[in-house]
Amino acid sequence: MNWNQLISDKRLGLEQYHDPQTHTRSDFQRDYDRMIFSSPFRRLQNKTQVFPLPGSIFVHNRLTHSLEVSSVGRSMANEVRNLLRECHKDREWCGKLQDIGDIVATACLAHDLGNPPFGHNGEKTIASFFTEGSGRYLSDRLTERQWADFANFEGNANSFRLLTHQFEGRRKGGFAMTYSALASVVKYPHSSLQAGAKGKFGFFTTEEDIYLMVAEELGIPEVGDGRHARHPLVFLMEAADDICYQIMDIEDAHKLKILSTEEVKSLMLGYFEPQEQEHMLRSMKRLDDPNEQVGYMRSKVIGTLVGGCSRHFAEHESEILAGDYEGSLVSNLPGRLSEAYGRCSETACSKIYKSPEVVDIEISGNRIITCLMENLVDAAVWPDKAFSRLLLEKVPQQYDVRSADLYTRLQGVVDHVSAMTDVYALNLYRTLNGHTLPAV
Repeated sequence: MNWNQLISDKRLGLEQYHDPQTHTRSDFQRDYDRMIFSSPFRRLQNKTQVFPLPGSIFVHNRLTHSLEVSSVGRSMANEVRNLLRECHKDREWCGKLQDIGDIVATACLAHDLGNPPFGHNGEKTIASFFTEGSGRYLSDRLTERQWADFANFEGNANSFRLLTHQFEGRRKGGFAMTYSALASVVKYPHSSLQAGAKGKFGFFTTEEDIYLMVAEELGIPEVGDGRHARHPLVFLMEAADDICYQIMDIEDAHKLKILSTEEVKSLMLGYFEPQEQEHMLRSMKRLDDPNEQVGYMRSKVIGTLVGGCSRHFAEHESEILAGDYEGSLVSNLPGRLSEAYGRCSETACSKIYKSPEVVDIEISGNRIITCLMENLVDAAVWPDKAFSRLLLEKVPQQYDVRSADLYTRLQGVVDHVSAMTDVYALNLYRTLNGHTLPAV
Protein backbone atom coordinates (compact mmCIF):
# COMPACT_ATOMS: atom_id res chain seq x y z
CA MET A 1 0.00 0.00 0.00
CA ASN A 2 1.10 3.61 -0.47
CA TRP A 3 -0.02 6.82 1.21
CA ASN A 4 -0.67 8.62 -2.07
CA GLN A 5 -3.44 6.14 -2.89
CA LEU A 6 -4.56 5.46 0.69
CA ILE A 7 -5.47 9.11 1.30
CA SER A 8 -8.38 9.79 -1.05
CA ASP A 9 -11.14 12.40 -0.75
CA LYS A 10 -13.43 10.61 -3.20
CA ARG A 11 -16.91 10.31 -1.64
CA LEU A 12 -19.10 7.21 -1.67
CA GLY A 13 -22.19 7.80 -3.78
CA LEU A 14 -20.90 11.14 -5.06
CA GLU A 15 -17.98 9.93 -7.15
CA GLN A 16 -19.19 11.77 -10.24
CA TYR A 17 -19.44 15.04 -8.30
CA HIS A 18 -15.86 14.99 -7.03
CA ASP A 19 -14.78 18.61 -6.58
CA PRO A 20 -11.01 19.24 -6.87
CA GLN A 21 -11.30 22.88 -5.74
CA THR A 22 -9.83 24.04 -2.44
CA HIS A 23 -12.41 25.10 0.17
CA THR A 24 -12.25 26.51 3.70
CA ARG A 25 -12.77 23.00 5.07
CA SER A 26 -11.10 19.97 3.56
CA ASP A 27 -13.25 16.99 2.60
CA PHE A 28 -11.88 15.15 5.62
CA GLN A 29 -12.89 17.99 7.95
CA ARG A 30 -16.34 17.83 6.39
CA ASP A 31 -16.46 14.12 7.24
CA TYR A 32 -15.77 14.97 10.87
CA ASP A 33 -18.42 17.71 10.99
CA ARG A 34 -20.94 15.45 9.23
CA MET A 35 -20.48 12.84 11.97
CA ILE A 36 -20.84 15.38 14.80
CA PHE A 37 -24.17 16.63 13.45
CA SER A 38 -25.64 13.21 12.63
CA SER A 39 -28.58 11.59 14.43
CA PRO A 40 -26.85 8.21 14.98
CA PHE A 41 -23.96 10.00 16.67
CA ARG A 42 -26.28 12.02 18.92
CA ARG A 43 -28.04 8.83 19.99
CA LEU A 44 -24.79 7.61 21.53
CA GLN A 45 -25.39 10.03 24.43
CA ASN A 46 -28.03 7.63 25.75
CA LYS A 47 -26.20 4.35 25.19
CA THR A 48 -24.34 2.66 28.02
CA GLN A 49 -20.57 2.44 27.71
CA VAL A 50 -19.83 0.23 30.77
CA PHE A 51 -21.57 1.59 33.85
CA PRO A 52 -25.33 2.28 34.17
CA LEU A 53 -26.59 5.76 33.31
CA PRO A 54 -27.92 8.19 34.25
CA GLY A 55 -26.77 8.30 37.86
CA SER A 56 -25.74 10.69 40.61
CA ILE A 57 -22.11 10.25 39.51
CA PHE A 58 -21.49 11.04 35.86
CA VAL A 59 -19.68 8.25 34.04
CA HIS A 60 -18.92 7.76 30.38
CA ASN A 61 -21.60 6.99 27.85
CA ARG A 62 -20.95 5.99 24.24
CA LEU A 63 -20.97 9.64 23.15
CA THR A 64 -18.40 10.95 25.64
CA HIS A 65 -16.27 7.87 25.02
CA SER A 66 -16.32 8.44 21.26
CA LEU A 67 -15.43 12.12 21.65
CA GLU A 68 -12.47 11.24 23.86
CA VAL A 69 -11.32 8.51 21.48
CA SER A 70 -11.49 11.04 18.65
CA SER A 71 -9.40 13.53 20.61
CA VAL A 72 -6.76 10.92 21.42
CA GLY A 73 -6.85 9.55 17.86
CA ARG A 74 -6.26 12.98 16.36
CA SER A 75 -3.29 13.62 18.67
CA MET A 76 -1.78 10.25 17.83
CA ALA A 77 -2.30 10.72 14.10
CA ASN A 78 -0.71 14.16 14.23
CA GLU A 79 2.35 12.75 15.99
CA VAL A 80 2.56 10.02 13.34
CA ARG A 81 2.15 12.65 10.63
CA ASN A 82 5.14 14.60 11.93
CA LEU A 83 7.30 11.46 12.09
CA LEU A 84 6.30 10.30 8.61
CA ARG A 85 6.77 13.75 7.10
CA GLU A 86 10.39 13.66 8.15
CA CYS A 87 10.84 10.27 6.48
CA HIS A 88 8.99 11.20 3.27
CA LYS A 89 9.71 14.92 2.99
CA ASP A 90 11.10 14.53 -0.54
CA ARG A 91 8.02 12.73 -1.88
CA GLU A 92 5.62 14.79 -3.97
CA TRP A 93 2.62 13.34 -2.10
CA CYS A 94 3.99 14.17 1.37
CA GLY A 95 1.47 17.02 1.75
CA LYS A 96 -1.34 14.45 1.85
CA LEU A 97 -0.13 13.32 5.28
CA GLN A 98 -1.53 16.60 6.63
CA ASP A 99 -5.03 15.07 6.51
CA ILE A 100 -4.51 11.90 8.54
CA GLY A 101 -5.43 13.65 11.81
CA ASP A 102 -8.90 14.50 10.47
CA ILE A 103 -9.36 11.03 8.94
CA VAL A 104 -8.50 9.25 12.18
CA ALA A 105 -10.58 11.65 14.29
CA THR A 106 -13.61 10.91 12.08
CA ALA A 107 -13.06 7.15 12.21
CA CYS A 108 -12.87 7.39 16.00
CA LEU A 109 -16.19 9.25 16.15
CA ALA A 110 -17.78 6.52 14.02
CA HIS A 111 -16.19 3.42 15.55
CA ASP A 112 -19.07 2.70 17.98
CA LEU A 113 -21.88 4.04 15.81
CA GLY A 114 -23.35 0.59 15.18
CA ASN A 115 -23.24 -0.70 18.75
CA PRO A 116 -26.61 -1.60 20.32
CA PRO A 117 -27.88 -0.32 23.70
CA PHE A 118 -26.81 -1.56 27.14
CA GLY A 119 -23.07 -1.76 26.71
CA HIS A 120 -20.74 -4.33 25.24
CA ASN A 121 -23.09 -7.21 26.03
CA GLY A 122 -25.67 -5.89 23.55
CA GLU A 123 -23.74 -7.33 20.60
CA LYS A 124 -23.58 -10.76 22.23
CA THR A 125 -27.29 -10.64 23.05
CA ILE A 126 -28.30 -10.04 19.42
CA ALA A 127 -25.96 -12.79 18.19
CA SER A 128 -27.09 -15.25 20.88
CA PHE A 129 -30.74 -14.67 19.97
CA PHE A 130 -29.93 -16.40 16.68
CA THR A 131 -27.46 -19.01 17.96
CA GLU A 132 -28.95 -19.90 21.35
CA GLY A 133 -32.41 -18.33 21.49
CA SER A 134 -35.68 -18.56 19.65
CA GLY A 135 -34.15 -17.37 16.38
CA ARG A 136 -32.23 -20.61 15.81
CA TYR A 137 -34.84 -21.98 13.41
CA LEU A 138 -34.03 -19.21 10.94
CA SER A 139 -30.72 -20.84 9.99
CA ASP A 140 -32.67 -23.15 7.66
CA ARG A 141 -34.30 -20.19 5.89
CA LEU A 142 -31.13 -18.22 5.13
CA THR A 143 -27.96 -18.80 3.13
CA GLU A 144 -24.79 -19.72 4.99
CA ARG A 145 -23.41 -16.21 4.63
CA GLN A 146 -26.66 -14.52 5.65
CA TRP A 147 -26.88 -16.70 8.74
CA ALA A 148 -23.25 -15.92 9.62
CA ASP A 149 -24.07 -12.19 9.50
CA PHE A 150 -26.65 -12.59 12.28
CA ALA A 151 -24.98 -15.36 14.27
CA ASN A 152 -21.82 -13.23 14.57
CA PHE A 153 -23.50 -9.83 14.87
CA GLU A 154 -20.68 -7.30 15.18
CA GLY A 155 -20.90 -3.62 16.10
CA ASN A 156 -17.99 -2.64 13.87
CA ALA A 157 -19.64 -4.20 10.81
CA ASN A 158 -22.85 -2.45 11.77
CA SER A 159 -21.01 0.89 11.94
CA PHE A 160 -19.82 0.39 8.35
CA ARG A 161 -23.40 -0.43 7.35
CA LEU A 162 -24.75 2.72 9.00
CA LEU A 163 -22.19 4.83 7.17
CA THR A 164 -22.64 3.29 3.72
CA HIS A 165 -26.07 1.64 3.35
CA GLN A 166 -28.85 3.38 1.44
CA PHE A 167 -31.70 3.04 3.92
CA GLU A 168 -35.27 3.58 2.74
CA GLY A 169 -35.84 7.20 1.72
CA ARG A 170 -32.16 8.09 2.17
CA ARG A 171 -29.55 9.05 -0.39
CA LYS A 172 -27.18 6.73 -2.20
CA GLY A 173 -23.88 6.30 -0.39
CA GLY A 174 -25.32 6.64 3.11
CA PHE A 175 -23.34 9.37 4.85
CA ALA A 176 -21.40 9.96 1.60
CA MET A 177 -18.11 9.82 3.47
CA THR A 178 -14.67 9.85 1.87
CA TYR A 179 -13.24 6.48 0.95
CA SER A 180 -10.33 6.94 3.37
CA ALA A 181 -12.59 7.64 6.34
CA LEU A 182 -14.74 4.60 5.54
CA ALA A 183 -11.78 2.24 5.25
CA SER A 184 -10.32 3.59 8.50
CA VAL A 185 -13.39 2.37 10.41
CA VAL A 186 -13.14 -1.29 9.33
CA LYS A 187 -11.16 -3.14 12.02
CA TYR A 188 -11.82 -6.62 10.60
CA PRO A 189 -11.71 -6.40 6.78
CA HIS A 190 -13.36 -9.71 5.95
CA SER A 191 -16.85 -11.17 5.78
CA SER A 192 -18.78 -12.98 8.51
CA LEU A 193 -17.74 -16.35 7.04
CA GLN A 194 -14.21 -15.60 8.27
CA ALA A 195 -15.40 -14.31 11.66
CA GLY A 196 -13.69 -17.11 13.58
CA ALA A 197 -14.13 -18.02 17.23
CA LYS A 198 -14.26 -14.36 18.32
CA GLY A 199 -17.06 -13.56 15.87
CA LYS A 200 -15.31 -10.52 14.43
CA PHE A 201 -15.91 -9.26 10.88
CA GLY A 202 -16.08 -5.95 9.05
CA PHE A 203 -19.10 -5.84 6.77
CA PHE A 204 -22.42 -7.57 6.20
CA THR A 205 -23.39 -9.32 2.97
CA THR A 206 -25.25 -6.19 1.87
CA GLU A 207 -22.15 -3.97 2.15
CA GLU A 208 -19.47 -6.34 0.84
CA ASP A 209 -19.44 -4.86 -2.67
CA ILE A 210 -19.08 -1.38 -1.20
CA TYR A 211 -16.10 -2.40 0.90
CA LEU A 212 -14.44 -4.16 -2.05
CA MET A 213 -14.89 -1.06 -4.20
CA VAL A 214 -13.36 1.15 -1.50
CA ALA A 215 -10.48 -1.29 -0.98
CA GLU A 216 -9.72 -1.42 -4.70
CA GLU A 217 -9.75 2.37 -5.01
CA LEU A 218 -7.36 2.77 -2.07
CA GLY A 219 -5.06 -0.08 -3.09
CA ILE A 220 -5.81 -2.24 -0.03
CA PRO A 221 -4.74 -5.77 -1.01
CA GLU A 222 -6.36 -9.10 -0.31
CA VAL A 223 -4.08 -11.13 1.94
CA GLY A 224 -5.70 -14.53 1.46
CA ASP A 225 -8.87 -16.47 2.28
CA GLY A 226 -11.11 -13.53 1.40
CA ARG A 227 -9.38 -11.28 3.93
CA HIS A 228 -7.95 -7.87 3.19
CA ALA A 229 -5.17 -5.96 4.87
CA ARG A 230 -6.27 -3.18 7.17
CA HIS A 231 -6.06 0.42 6.07
CA PRO A 232 -3.03 1.61 8.09
CA LEU A 233 -5.03 4.30 9.89
CA VAL A 234 -7.25 1.60 11.42
CA PHE A 235 -4.37 0.81 13.76
CA LEU A 236 -4.42 4.38 15.09
CA MET A 237 -8.20 4.38 15.56
CA GLU A 238 -7.99 1.03 17.36
CA ALA A 239 -5.15 2.21 19.61
CA ALA A 240 -7.05 5.36 20.59
CA ASP A 241 -10.06 3.21 21.51
CA ASP A 242 -7.90 0.75 23.46
CA ILE A 243 -6.26 3.56 25.41
CA CYS A 244 -9.47 5.39 26.24
CA TYR A 245 -11.68 2.53 27.31
CA GLN A 246 -8.97 0.99 29.45
CA ILE A 247 -7.86 4.14 31.24
CA MET A 248 -11.25 5.85 31.43
CA ASP A 249 -12.99 2.73 32.76
CA ILE A 250 -10.49 2.76 35.62
CA GLU A 251 -11.19 6.45 36.31
CA ASP A 252 -14.95 5.80 36.28
CA ALA A 253 -14.48 2.83 38.61
CA HIS A 254 -12.60 5.09 41.00
CA LYS A 255 -15.42 7.64 41.01
CA LEU A 256 -17.87 4.85 41.77
CA LYS A 257 -15.59 3.57 44.57
CA ILE A 258 -15.11 0.21 42.88
CA LEU A 259 -11.35 0.90 42.93
CA SER A 260 -9.56 2.77 45.71
CA THR A 261 -7.29 5.75 45.09
CA GLU A 262 -4.27 3.67 46.11
CA GLU A 263 -5.19 0.90 43.67
CA VAL A 264 -5.49 3.40 40.83
CA LYS A 265 -2.21 5.11 41.78
CA SER A 266 -0.43 1.78 41.70
CA LEU A 267 -1.85 0.95 38.27
CA MET A 268 -1.15 4.31 36.66
CA LEU A 269 2.28 4.97 38.14
CA GLY A 270 3.36 1.65 36.67
CA TYR A 271 3.61 3.27 33.24
CA PHE A 272 6.55 5.42 34.34
CA GLU A 273 10.18 5.11 35.39
CA PRO A 274 10.92 5.70 39.11
CA GLN A 275 12.19 9.24 38.50
CA GLU A 276 9.01 10.23 36.70
CA GLN A 277 6.92 8.55 39.40
CA GLU A 278 8.58 10.70 42.06
CA HIS A 279 7.85 13.85 40.04
CA MET A 280 4.21 12.85 39.66
CA LEU A 281 3.82 12.10 43.37
CA ARG A 282 5.24 15.53 44.23
CA SER A 283 2.80 17.16 41.81
CA MET A 284 -0.14 15.26 43.29
CA LYS A 285 0.65 16.56 46.77
CA ARG A 286 -0.66 19.91 45.56
CA LEU A 287 -4.05 18.27 44.86
CA ASP A 288 -6.32 17.49 47.82
CA ASP A 289 -9.14 15.94 45.78
CA PRO A 290 -8.43 12.25 45.00
CA ASN A 291 -10.48 12.54 41.78
CA GLU A 292 -8.19 15.37 40.64
CA GLN A 293 -5.17 13.23 41.44
CA VAL A 294 -6.55 10.40 39.32
CA GLY A 295 -7.40 12.85 36.54
CA TYR A 296 -3.81 14.14 36.55
CA MET A 297 -2.41 10.60 36.35
CA ARG A 298 -4.87 9.68 33.63
CA SER A 299 -3.71 12.57 31.44
CA LYS A 300 -0.07 11.60 31.92
CA VAL A 301 -0.75 7.95 31.09
CA ILE A 302 -2.71 8.80 27.94
CA GLY A 303 0.07 11.12 26.78
CA THR A 304 2.66 8.40 27.36
CA LEU A 305 0.65 5.76 25.50
CA VAL A 306 -0.04 8.12 22.60
CA GLY A 307 3.67 8.80 22.26
CA GLY A 308 4.55 5.12 22.49
CA CYS A 309 1.98 4.05 19.89
CA SER A 310 2.96 6.87 17.52
CA ARG A 311 6.64 5.97 17.59
CA HIS A 312 5.85 2.28 17.20
CA PHE A 313 3.63 2.98 14.17
CA ALA A 314 6.34 5.03 12.48
CA GLU A 315 9.01 2.43 13.23
CA HIS A 316 6.87 -0.34 11.71
CA GLU A 317 5.42 1.68 8.82
CA SER A 318 6.84 -0.64 6.15
CA GLU A 319 5.26 -3.74 7.77
CA ILE A 320 1.93 -1.97 8.13
CA LEU A 321 1.93 -0.81 4.51
CA ALA A 322 2.85 -4.32 3.38
CA GLY A 323 -0.10 -5.78 5.32
CA ASP A 324 2.30 -7.92 7.37
CA TYR A 325 1.91 -6.24 10.75
CA GLU A 326 0.32 -8.51 13.37
CA GLY A 327 -1.55 -7.55 16.51
CA SER A 328 -2.49 -4.06 17.71
CA LEU A 329 -0.25 -1.11 18.48
CA VAL A 330 -1.05 -1.34 22.18
CA SER A 331 -0.33 -5.07 22.35
CA ASN A 332 3.09 -4.51 20.77
CA LEU A 333 4.29 -1.67 23.02
CA PRO A 334 7.70 -2.12 24.71
CA GLY A 335 8.13 -3.77 28.12
CA ARG A 336 7.13 -1.26 30.79
CA LEU A 337 4.16 0.15 28.89
CA SER A 338 2.94 -3.30 27.90
CA GLU A 339 3.24 -4.64 31.45
CA ALA A 340 1.40 -1.65 32.94
CA TYR A 341 -1.36 -1.90 30.35
CA GLY A 342 -1.66 -5.62 31.07
CA ARG A 343 -2.13 -4.95 34.79
CA CYS A 344 -4.86 -2.41 34.00
CA SER A 345 -6.58 -4.93 31.73
CA GLU A 346 -6.44 -7.67 34.37
CA THR A 347 -7.88 -5.33 37.01
CA ALA A 348 -10.67 -4.22 34.68
CA CYS A 349 -11.64 -7.84 33.94
CA SER A 350 -11.56 -8.98 37.57
CA LYS A 351 -12.95 -5.94 39.39
CA ILE A 352 -14.74 -3.63 36.95
CA TYR A 353 -16.49 -5.76 34.35
CA LYS A 354 -17.63 -8.24 37.01
CA SER A 355 -18.80 -5.60 39.46
CA PRO A 356 -22.50 -5.77 40.52
CA GLU A 357 -23.32 -2.51 38.74
CA VAL A 358 -22.01 -3.78 35.42
CA VAL A 359 -23.46 -7.27 35.74
CA ASP A 360 -26.89 -5.84 36.60
CA ILE A 361 -27.00 -3.69 33.48
CA GLU A 362 -25.90 -6.66 31.35
CA ILE A 363 -28.61 -8.91 32.81
CA SER A 364 -31.33 -6.30 32.35
CA GLY A 365 -30.08 -5.36 28.89
CA ASN A 366 -30.02 -9.00 27.85
CA ARG A 367 -33.65 -9.51 28.86
CA ILE A 368 -34.80 -6.30 27.19
CA ILE A 369 -32.98 -6.85 23.88
CA THR A 370 -34.00 -10.52 23.77
CA CYS A 371 -37.65 -9.58 24.26
CA LEU A 372 -37.48 -6.95 21.53
CA MET A 373 -35.77 -9.34 19.13
CA GLU A 374 -38.34 -12.09 19.79
CA ASN A 375 -41.29 -9.82 19.11
CA LEU A 376 -39.86 -7.87 16.18
CA VAL A 377 -38.38 -10.91 14.41
CA ASP A 378 -41.66 -12.77 14.80
CA ALA A 379 -43.44 -9.78 13.26
CA ALA A 380 -40.96 -9.67 10.37
CA VAL A 381 -41.24 -13.40 9.68
CA TRP A 382 -45.06 -13.43 9.97
CA PRO A 383 -46.05 -9.88 8.91
CA ASP A 384 -49.71 -10.77 8.29
CA LYS A 385 -50.47 -11.56 11.94
CA ALA A 386 -52.69 -8.97 13.62
CA PHE A 387 -50.08 -8.16 16.29
CA SER A 388 -47.31 -8.11 13.68
CA ARG A 389 -49.12 -5.39 11.75
CA LEU A 390 -49.42 -3.31 14.91
CA LEU A 391 -45.79 -3.75 15.92
CA LEU A 392 -44.36 -3.09 12.47
CA GLU A 393 -46.12 0.29 12.50
CA LYS A 394 -43.70 1.31 15.26
CA VAL A 395 -40.62 0.54 13.15
CA PRO A 396 -39.19 3.69 11.48
CA GLN A 397 -39.76 3.84 7.74
CA GLN A 398 -36.04 3.77 6.93
CA TYR A 399 -35.80 0.11 8.01
CA ASP A 400 -37.10 -2.20 5.30
CA VAL A 401 -39.10 -4.65 7.44
CA ARG A 402 -41.73 -5.06 4.72
CA SER A 403 -39.43 -6.34 1.99
CA ALA A 404 -40.33 -9.47 0.06
CA ASP A 405 -36.92 -10.86 1.06
CA LEU A 406 -36.67 -12.45 4.52
CA TYR A 407 -33.00 -11.58 5.03
CA THR A 408 -33.72 -7.92 4.27
CA ARG A 409 -36.61 -7.90 6.76
CA LEU A 410 -34.46 -9.46 9.47
CA GLN A 411 -31.68 -7.01 8.74
CA GLY A 412 -34.22 -4.20 9.17
CA VAL A 413 -35.12 -5.56 12.61
CA VAL A 414 -31.45 -5.71 13.63
CA ASP A 415 -30.94 -2.18 12.26
CA HIS A 416 -33.84 -0.94 14.39
CA VAL A 417 -32.83 -2.68 17.63
CA SER A 418 -29.15 -1.78 17.36
CA ALA A 419 -30.00 1.89 16.75
CA MET A 420 -32.12 2.16 19.92
CA THR A 421 -31.00 4.14 22.93
CA ASP A 422 -31.21 2.51 26.35
CA VAL A 423 -34.30 4.56 27.23
CA TYR A 424 -36.12 3.84 23.95
CA ALA A 425 -35.43 0.12 24.27
CA LEU A 426 -36.66 0.09 27.87
CA ASN A 427 -39.84 2.00 27.00
CA LEU A 428 -40.64 -0.32 24.08
CA TYR A 429 -39.98 -3.33 26.32
CA ARG A 430 -42.47 -1.96 28.87
CA THR A 431 -45.03 -1.33 26.13
CA LEU A 432 -44.69 -4.85 24.74
CA ASN A 433 -45.21 -6.30 28.20
CA GLY A 434 -48.19 -4.09 29.00
CA HIS A 435 -46.37 -2.20 31.77
CA THR A 436 -47.24 1.23 30.46
CA LEU A 437 -50.31 2.90 28.99
CA PRO A 438 -50.21 6.40 27.52
CA ALA A 439 -53.49 7.49 29.20
CA VAL A 440 -52.78 6.15 32.68
